[in-house]
Amino acid sequence: MAGKSYSMLWRLVALCTAGLSGLAAPATGADLEPATRAAFDRYVQRTEAQMNSELARHEPFLWIERLPPDRRVEADRQVRAGQIVVQRLGTWDENSSGDRVKPVSVPGGMIHHWIGTVFIPGASLAQTLAFEEDYDRHANYFRPDVMRSKILQHNGNDFVIELRLYKKKVITTVLDTEHQVHYTLVDSTRARSRSRSTRIQEVDDAGKPDERLEPVGHDHGFLWRMNTYWRFEQGNGGTYVECESVSLTRDIPAGLGWLIGPYVTSVPRESLIFTLAATRAAVLQRISLRAAE
Repeated sequence: MAGKSYSMLWRLVALCTAGLSGLAAPATGADLEPATRAAFDRYVQRTEAQMNSELARHEPFLWIERLPPDRRVEADRQVRAGQIVVQRLGTWDENSSGDRVKPVSVPGGMIHHWIGTVFIPGASLAQTLAFEEDYDRHANYFRPDVMRSKILQHNGNDFVIELRLYKKKVITTVLDTEHQVHYTLVDSTRARSRSRSTRIQEVDDAGKPDERLEPVGHDHGFLWRMNTYWRFEQGNGGTYVECESVSLTRDIPAGLGWLIGPYVTSVPRESLIFTLAATRAAVLQRISLRAAE
């Protein structure tokens, strides 16, 4: 239910809610407030500092390698069997002594922090990275979640890319987004990348002649920010691919949890699983096609 019908649904919900409560109708959208942006930026800063600390201490490169022994063995068995292992993460505020004291507070918003790992048998690090960096063709492999993909700029290990994203879960939404991506080759078997969204806009009447973009940060708040952190490690006859996702959405207003709750709470996890599964399938397909040439 995209575009105008999508807006009409929100107006209908607002009117029904107002009629039941006897209060003025709530706003159909949500604004990304400065306090919400600042909280997300603080969360990202602390999360990236933790990542950098892990690398500086030469801790195991992959998240699944840092799991408790029993869980680590099971997680590796699962990914080697073609499954995807995911877990919710969280970053906490710290006091002056460096002790974790409480989760980072996000007024007016919700942060969704997930990590997942997949294993691609028979794939080298070079083959996996070649696919990851082939952004112009990502729409071919990540449909329906990615409707359009394009490299806007490319300079060495740095990319600026444009994606049109699609998601349907109770509500359908289409987003035009831009991202800055940087790759780092750690050594001959390991690499990592960081992607930060620089623009996210909801698309009204997507695909129609009169489609239009909502103003940045003045929309329905289903995705305001999205950072992804990737790690790639070749070993055990293939390549492990790990993605850590940190995204920001609106909070869930009272009385509308049935409508937008499933979207903002479950879509980040589902999108991560879909992305990793599609990556595995695409790399395997490309390897198979080249072997047949």
